[in-house]
Amino acid sequence: MNRSFSVYLDVVRFTAAFLVYLYHSNQRFLSEAILPASHYGHSSVIVFFVLSGFVIAFVTDTKESRLPAYAASRISRVFSVTVPAIILTVILDAIGRQLVPEIYSGYPFDQFVARIGGSLLLINEVWFISITSFSNVPYWSICFEFWYYVTFAMVVFMPKRRGVLAALLAAVALGPKFMLLAPLWWLGVLLYRWRATQDWSGSVSLVLAVLSSVGIVAFHALGISEWCSDWLMGVIGKENHRQLTFAKFFIGDYILGVLVFLNFASMRNVLAHHGQSLLLIERPVRLVANYTFTLYLLHQPLFLFWGAVVQGDPGGPGFWLTVTALMFMTVGVVGHLTENRRYILRDFLFRLISRIPLVRSAEVARHD
Repeated sequence: MNRSFSVYLDVVRFTAAFLVYLYHSNQRFLSEAILPASHYGHSSVIVFFVLSGFVIAFVTDTKESRLPAYAASRISRVFSVTVPAIILTVILDAIGRQLVPEIYSGYPFDQFVARIGGSLLLINEVWFISITSFSNVPYWSICFEFWYYVTFAMVVFMPKRRGVLAALLAAVALGPKFMLLAPLWWLGVLLYRWRATQDWSGSVSLVLAVLSSVGIVAFHALGISEWCSDWLMGVIGKENHRQLTFAKFFIGDYILGVLVFLNFASMRNVLAHHGQSLLLIERPVRLVANYTFTLYLLHQPLFLFWGAVVQGDPGGPGFWLTVTALMFMTVGVVGHLTENRRYILRDFLFRLISRIPLVRSAEVARHD
């Protein structure tokens, strides 16, 4: 992974998180006008899936090639943000509901044991269960990604046949929604491991970069995702379609996933030779990218809370901009204390996991 492409991926990562924010904050109590580019929300999550698979394949091939390092990094990465996010969501929702209860009318605030317990265990979307983490609707995707980390570890760090079997059994236990979206995550792994894509010529890569970018825009302009979802509903029925929750768009997601794959593969080649200009913005890009996970996991409870506190006029852009500024400031504070200090938890977990006899035996079996 060359530096320019790494910067590009960070730009994509932050942009995708911001587009998810635009999608969720496109609410009439904040802005009477429809926000621009506010229909890219679900697609941005699919970009995250492909990007996540690529990054995990990269780190296991370079700096997390042993199970203790991988497990410590993944667990600290997830739980350094998810646990504070769960706690803060409950607190923010409780306060916001007292101030302006009507803006929370579409979000649950009950069954605390199920919602908090499911969120902590990341099992909100197992089989046909769908447990919303209070107002934190985007939380669903990390419940998929975490288990993709786990099943990937089974394949990579266990003896080959046992690892594949364990991953398949885990996938069955997690259910059809998990399995339907898994190919998108593994598409990122393929992107890293399929080295033939790096042999594409400069002209071919440039053409594919342009075509994939245009294709992504056209995908949304033509409503491909919605069309595919409606077709699927006609085939499997309205109730089965509803039970798929966020996986009901999987047909369109596959099309988008291929476009993202082509964009990443081609841009990697283009930037290897023509990406020096991206290095000029490397420092600010790295800085904001370090807060992406916090932005993604906390933006919805934060903008609802600040909207309830400020109670501005949605007739102009001022209210939305004020709430957005307060949301980003809060993300900065929370991210500094959590996401950007995850190395403390990572180092502790590495020492702890390295001492577990089962992990040691798995390391030995892997190399036999």
